[in-house]
Amino acid sequence: MEQSITVDITAPPERVWAVLCDVESWPEWTPTVTSVRRLDEGLLRVGSRAVVNQPRLPETEYVVTELEPDRSFTWVASAPGVRTTARHLVDPLPEGGARVRLSVAQAGLLGVVMGRFLRGLTDRYLANEANGLRARAEQDGSEQEV
Repeated sequence: MEQSITVDITAPPERVWAVLCDVESWPEWTPTVTSVRRLDEGLLRVGSRAVVNQPRLPETEYVVTELEPDRSFTWVASAPGVRTTARHLVDPLPEGGARVRLSVAQAGLLGVVMGRFLRGLTDRYLANEANGLRARAEQDGSEQEV
């Protein structure tokens, strides 16, 4: 079961990417993440691991499985019966700015059940994350222009 949201952001794609891949700063711009602790150092890359805490959800360790610099990353969390895949994609818009697609997919025997049970919560979290990302990227972008 996959859920997603798409948002257009007036900031340059490079700025949006910089905000998005700085995962430890997510709690500063979205209420859906209370903490992110990287388990490695340096730039986000395939194999990077992070422990994510979110309200109403168990602490989860994600591992980056795919990364296309300046464009997208996917990370995956696994637990018995559940595999959660979260994708983050930034595409440039022809008129400037960026289009971002955030998605979460639940798989596995328990994942399907969890996906259905948490559908409303996941939709709200994706909307909050998209809006927070837009606000942060646009705010920071305008500060840089001043």
